Amino acid sequence: MFRSIKNYFNKKNLKDEKYSYLFENSSNEEYVCFDCETTGLNPKVDDIISIGAVIIKNNTIVSSKKFIKFVKPKTKLQAEAIKIHHIRECDLLHAEDINDVIIEFIEFIGNRPLVGYFLEFDISMINKYLKPKLGITLPNRALEVSEIYHDYKIEIIPQGHIDLRFNSIMEELEIPHLGKHDAYNDAIMTAMIFIKLKNLQKIK
Repeated sequence: MFRSIKNYFNKKNLKDEKYSYLFENSSNEEYVCFDCETTGLNPKVDDIISIGAVIIKNNTIVSSKKFIKFVKPKTKLQAEAIKIHHIRECDLLHAEDINDVIIEFIEFIGNRPLVGYFLEFDISMINKYLKPKLGITLPNRALEVSEIYHDYKIEIIPQGHIDLRFNSIMEELEIPHLGKHDAYNDAIMTAMIFIKLKNLQKIK
């Protein structure tokens, strides 16, 4: 109910009616799992430097449909961020403009529900560019895998400590680690977590 009311007012700010389909209910069993790499961890001042996304359909990652983009940031890459994603400024010399990438990303995800880990941060980063461009924030339903995992574990061990760290969830669910830390690989691993949890408990 709250999401419906929020989207009602959100849609009123849409600058281009061509994108009104984003507010329609998703009619199929498809999801988009995505991840962003950034210059830092503050959506207000930091920028996206890469976005990776995959489509999940019928409990399968659709490998033929993927989204991988590198973005030229306006802010300087922070040393702590480089230690995590290993992307340097010299790696972004031929990266694209965020205003172009954000539209391509929106057209890729459509009205599908979004899946991610620490998803609120990634959505905040997307909204930072989407709001000035189209006047709206992402209207898509959001599914946070750490919350789904928590709900799954709490039924098994109601009084237990639940470790919600990404690698801990992967290990518990026996998900293979892809090694290289980047937006696309992280999206694939998060998608595998989601599929495993979806099979363990009903997610609608």
